[in-house]
Amino acid sequence: MVSLHVGIDDTDSPRMGCTTYVASLIVEKLVPLGVSFRDYPNLIRLNPNVPWKTRGNGALCLRINCDENRLEEIKETTLDIVEKNSDLDSAGTEPGVVFYFGNTVPEELKAFTKQAIQGIVKMRDAVRLVKAFKAEAVAFKTQRGIVGALAAVGETLTGDHTYELIAYRTPQNRGTPRQLEPASVLQMDKKTKPLTFNNLDPETGRILITPHGPDPILYGIRGETATAVRRGHKMVKAIEPIERWTIFRTNHGTDAHLHRIASIKDIHPFNPVIVKGTVSKTPLIIPRRHVIFAISDETAQVDCAAYEPTGELRKKAQELLTGDVVEAYGGVRPLSKKRPLTINLEKLRILGLAPKTVFQNPLCPQCSRRMESMGAGKGFRCPKCGFRSTKLEKSIVEKGRDLQKKLYVTSPRSQRHLTKPLSRYGLEKPKRSDEMISNWFWVNKSVLQIHTE
Repeated sequence: MVSLHVGIDDTDSPRMGCTTYVASLIVEKLVPLGVSFRDYPNLIRLNPNVPWKTRGNGALCLRINCDENRLEEIKETTLDIVEKNSDLDSAGTEPGVVFYFGNTVPEELKAFTKQAIQGIVKMRDAVRLVKAFKAEAVAFKTQRGIVGALAAVGETLTGDHTYELIAYRTPQNRGTPRQLEPASVLQMDKKTKPLTFNNLDPETGRILITPHGPDPILYGIRGETATAVRRGHKMVKAIEPIERWTIFRTNHGTDAHLHRIASIKDIHPFNPVIVKGTVSKTPLIIPRRHVIFAISDETAQVDCAAYEPTGELRKKAQELLTGDVVEAYGGVRPLSKKRPLTINLEKLRILGLAPKTVFQNPLCPQCSRRMESMGAGKGFRCPKCGFRSTKLEKSIVEKGRDLQKKLYVTSPRSQRHLTKPLSRYGLEKPKRSDEMISNWFWVNKSVLQIHTE
């Protein structure tokens, strides 16, 4: 028996396909070949800020033990499924598959993956690692897909991780409105949280488990354990047939992409960062109600943007004052002719609040009514008793702040796949369990038979 890691990336396009679906098809075809799965299929989300990302920027890895005599059949089966289910006619779709042999993943490969999640990696480094570790790589067009496929191999999810059960649609229903019973999703969310998360958007009530594109996914339920997502799946009532479903282990909801940096000058375009600074530019509300402010430290200044869909985060950003100390979490949008380097906020932690002061007119010394100004340099007049004075002055009063020293997170409807929701704080996993539940994937044979006929 040999241990094989199969990395897959970049099979989909905006008009069709999904790499998780390709992985699910491969799982089905590998079972009759006598393989044993060492883990659930791994769904690895890479840096969501790179300009050449795929739709969800997710790569897949299957980790199996198999008979050495069946290796060629396993590889041929994998490549055949990838080729037949990739949108090769799309200019931006460039599938890649990597086969890596070994029980353990080298530390250098893990470091490559961490960089692919938190920054940008180079094609030549991926090619070098493939050669160095005697892996096999297959590119169907250019070599770009190999980068993500290799990165999926390198992330073994031994630290914090979550699970997602993805149910897939039958071919004839793809591209049509998804049919679920909304009440069943609400009930599922109520009974399974916090062991499942981001099923609904609390601000709008919008259902979040269903995507909106023409891809084959009907819905995806995310949670802390494989048992929890399978329980949630059993509660959801689909009005259309399900072709298959698969449970994935993933880095969803772990903040794996965010990298804490020491100073603002160290910010680079397309990198997801956590950086501390002092608010140095008063928040500005721009068209469509986005909020822009700036933070600075002793090294540099950078703009931060909270967009309208971020909900409470945007509202809280409006309340910032110059002098507030914060940590900004988010991806860095590059400098352009129209805008400076900007952090697109995913989270905002308030560390310190500047005093909010206002000037108040004096109280009337005769009747204690608040006086009115008679104009610049003309003194004050009491509107009740008529008392006037040019000697009284305004007083400085400190007002309370609604902002609290806490972490504010963008609303679930606008969270990236990797963004850790508030419900997961305190539920992080320090290590991976190697135990797998039985029945972690299912194929609807009757639906497939009808489709084949």
